[in-house]
Formats: sequence, C-alpha cells, structure tokens
Amino acid sequence: MAITVDIKKRLGKFDLEVNFKATDGVHGLLGASGCGKSVTLLCIAGVVKPDSGYIEIDGRVLFDSSKKIDLIPQKRKVGLLFQNYALFPNMTVKENLRAALHANPKINKDEAIKEMIRRFHLQGLENHRPVQLSGGQQQRTALARILLSEPKLLMLDEPLSALDSYLRHQTELELMEVFDSFKGTILFVSHSCGEVRRLCKSATVIDSGRSEGSLPVEKFFEYPQTISQAITAGWQNYSHVKKIDEHRLLAEDWGFELTFSHIPENCQYVAIRAHHLQLTDRPGENTLPVKILRTVTDINFTTLILSAQENSTNNGHLRLETDSFQQNTDKNTYLHIPSESVIFLTK
Repeated sequence: MAITVDIKKRLGKFDLEVNFKATDGVHGLLGASGCGKSVTLLCIAGVVKPDSGYIEIDGRVLFDSSKKIDLIPQKRKVGLLFQNYALFPNMTVKENLRAALHANPKINKDEAIKEMIRRFHLQGLENHRPVQLSGGQQQRTALARILLSEPKLLMLDEPLSALDSYLRHQTELELMEVFDSFKGTILFVSHSCGEVRRLCKSATVIDSGRSEGSLPVEKFFEYPQTISQAITAGWQNYSHVKKIDEHRLLAEDWGFELTFSHIPENCQYVAIRAHHLQLTDRPGENTLPVKILRTVTDINFTTLILSAQENSTNNGHLRLETDSFQQNTDKNTYLHIPSESVIFLTK
C-alpha cells in the first residue's frame, strides 16, 4: 500500500503546495499551526478540492486535475479521524458504529460491532451517547467506526492533543496496537516530536504551506536537511551563519565564531541539540565565555539559558540540558560547542 500526493490549493492569501509519498506503516505530517496539515488531509479525503494536482492510493487515482478525476469521499476508501471525532451526537455508541456498515450488506453487522466494542474496550458503553463519554472513549468510538468502514488509508489529525498527560500515554499505547494491525498506510498529524518518533516510520514537514519531502524517521531526527526540519525535529539551538573562510564561520544569532575541519559551500545555518552542549571552566576551540541567564529545573534534567558574554546585545540565546548541574560562582563559565555534534543546513 502506498500513497502519492502532489497538490496545490489557494486558500485566500495562503498557498498550499504539498508533495510527498508514503508506503505501508505510519507516516508523520508535522509543522506549525496553520501550515496546511489538516487541509492536506481534507484534500485527500475529498472534503476539500485541490486547485490542481494528483492523489493516488495503491495505484487507484482519487484526484487528477489534468484528467478531471475527482472521486466523492464515499468512494475513496479513506478514513479520517477528526480532532473533534465527529460522532453523531443523537446516536449511541452502537448506533454510531452501525452507521459505518450501511454500505456493506454482506457483513454480519451485530458481530462486527461486538468485536469492535471488545477491541476498543467500550463494553458497558454501547447505549451511551457521545456527551456521556470521556474524551478517550469518544476517540476510541470514532476510531472503531472508521475501521468498520474498512478504509485503505487511515488518517489521524492530532489524535492525542486534546487528552491529558495520563490519558495521552494510555491512548498512545492503544494506537500502537491499532497501527500494528492495520494493513495499509497511516497518515499521522502531530505537533509532538516524541509522538512521531515513537509511532511513525517516516515523516514530512510542511512549512508555511510547502512540504519538504519525506525522510525515514531516524534520518529525520538525526540528520534533518533544512532548518524547518531541524526545528520541527527538536534541534532547539540553531543560527544563521556567515562563512569566514574554509574552516571558520560566524554563528550570527549566537555571537560565536566556530571552527570546523570542513564547512559545506552552501551552508546557511548550523544547529546543535541542547544536550550536546557542554559547560567548562576554561577556554578552548569552539569554547567561549557565556552568561547563565536562567536556570529551569525539570523532573529529569536542568535547562540553562545562555548567551555570549562578549555579545550582550545578541538576542540568540542557547539552550543547554544537563542531568547534573551545580553552578560555581568562583569560576568563569565557558560553553563548548562540540564540532562533531553540529549539523550544517542549506536552507
């Protein structure tokens, strides 16, 4: 099973251009709010019509502007879990599930519903209406209803965002079971790097309406190719650079001059993860005095917000995370940026 999406859509002053491919497994769609993730899902589902382009699932064309192909949503075999779950408010859990089976006269409806109620732990809630259900119960009901329609493609639009931390953890485990049993491609929209890393096989970033290709999830997090991918993948420290010579550059946002064995010709940004930065009490290569602006203690680590002492007007602060920190006011504080932990980005 595979999906190919190559579409354009004008939304007022906002232009959406999305181009990606995904195969069996879970494919993450990431990006800031308003970047076009949800609209992309609506275009695939047939709820919103692209201005131009092409959508294909497993060799079956759903939309092709050049050939005037535009299948109605009911014929696309696509399941979309909306953020608000879109359950029928006047129907019980059992009636909501039965609504997915009206187009399949061959199936034993009672047995299919009974199996889904068991699978999604909805026993005892069969006669409850959506208003009587918790957020997690509503979500499980909506997901069960989608799977009863036997979709070829499953799409989830930030399914965990409205849940509290405990319920989010439990629901994520339940989603893993659903994903493992689903024979097809799953598109998973999320703001959470952790969710995407745990649940997804590959990922695409949409930045201000423009997609940036697809990467295996390991490569996406460890070796992002653009500044948008790096920010989305959790590289919290990044700076625009000005190349000085073959081995030196100025990280303009940080106020640091850095040295490397080699700098790519088209390098525009550098980035480093917060836990790769190192504090020391002596100067050295890629090591400069810093001011500790703020210390924030979390459950598992301490976060330090730092800035270059010699560039006090600079606004580009650095974020360092450590599991052991004890400030010594008798010594100068220096920050070391290990060259091997820095990535170079072209745009």
